[in-house]
Amino acid sequence: MSIVYFIKNTGSDNSKLGEDALELLKQVVLETGHKFEKEVPIKVHFGEKGNKTFIPAKCYDSIIDHLKKEGVQTSYIETNVLYRGSRTTSKEHIKTATSHGFTQIPVIIADGDIGTDYYEVEIDKEYFKKCKIGKGFQKYKQLIVASHFKGHVAAGFGGALKQLAMGFASRSGKMEQHTDMTPIIDAARCISCGICADKCAFNAILIKKKAVIDGNKCVGCAGCIAVCPKGAISNSWRGVNFMQKLAEYAYGAAKDKDIIYITFVCNITSECDCFGTAMKPITDNIGVLAGRDPVALDTACLDLVHKNAKKKLFDSGRTTLRHAEKIGLGTMQYEFIDKGTVLLS
Repeated sequence: MSIVYFIKNTGSDNSKLGEDALELLKQVVLETGHKFEKEVPIKVHFGEKGNKTFIPAKCYDSIIDHLKKEGVQTSYIETNVLYRGSRTTSKEHIKTATSHGFTQIPVIIADGDIGTDYYEVEIDKEYFKKCKIGKGFQKYKQLIVASHFKGHVAAGFGGALKQLAMGFASRSGKMEQHTDMTPIIDAARCISCGICADKCAFNAILIKKKAVIDGNKCVGCAGCIAVCPKGAISNSWRGVNFMQKLAEYAYGAAKDKDIIYITFVCNITSECDCFGTAMKPITDNIGVLAGRDPVALDTACLDLVHKNAKKKLFDSGRTTLRHAEKIGLGTMQYEFIDKGTVLLS
C-alpha cells in the first residue's frame, strides 16, 4: 500500500494552489527522507495554444522558489507533441510556453528540435522490450513530475501515468504507443469542413465528399478526434491495448528515476490540455495530491473525482492502472492522508 498526500482546495487562487503543492512536496520529502540533488527539473505541460484550463505557471512559483533556496537548480522539461499544433517543434513549443507565462526558469525540450532525439530504456514487458525516451531526460536521476488530472479521449484520463508515458516519450515513442488506433469517421455527422485534415501532421486525412482516413498513414495520435467540431471522429479501439502500452511506457520513463509526483485536481475538463480551445470544467475543483507512487496517485485522483462528481467519470482509464500495477510500476492500493490524518484507503 502506498501513501498519497492530499490538501483540499476548491478555489481558483493559483497562488494558494502553488502553496499547497509546496506543502505536499515538503511533506513527501520529510516522510521519505528524500534528498534533492543539485539539478532537479520539473516535468510540466504548457498547454496547447488556445487552451485556457492547463495548470498555470503561477502554480509552480512556490516550488521553484523553495528549490532555489535549497540550492537546487531547476528548469521546466517537456517533449514535443506528435500531432500538428503549437508544440510540434521546440521553437514553437517554447514560444507557446512563454506566451502561457512559463518564464520563471529555463525550458528544456527533451526530444530535440523535432522530437527525434531519444535514448532507449529496456523494460522487457508484454508490448515493449524497449522504450524511446526523450534524450534530455537521460542526464537526470531526480525529477518532480507535476500533472493535471482531467479527461482524455483515448486514455480515459490524463494524470501522472500519462505525464510519464506521453510526456517523456520521443516522437517515435509516442507513435509506438498509438499504433493500431486508426479512428473511424461517422459520415452522417461529418460536414467536410477540413479541420481534421489541417490538423493531421501525417497527411492521413483526405476530404472527398466526406473526410476519409488513410489507415496506412495514420499513426493514431487522436488529434483529429480532438478538433472535430461535430464529434464525427472516434476511436475504433481496434488497438484496445493502447492503455496497456501507455502503462509500459510510463514504467520505462520512471525506471531508475527518483521521482516525486504532484497532481493538481482542478480545472477538470473532459479533454486534455492538448485540446487547443477553451473548455469548461465538468466538475468542481478538488485540490492537490502528491506521493512517490504514480499508480496509487492516479487511482486516488480518479476515486476523488468519482466521489466529487457522483458518477464514474474517466473510469475506462482503470485499464491503464491495472496493467501498471501488474508490471510492477506501483499499486492501486493506497492510504490517503490529509496533513497527517488518515481519511480513507
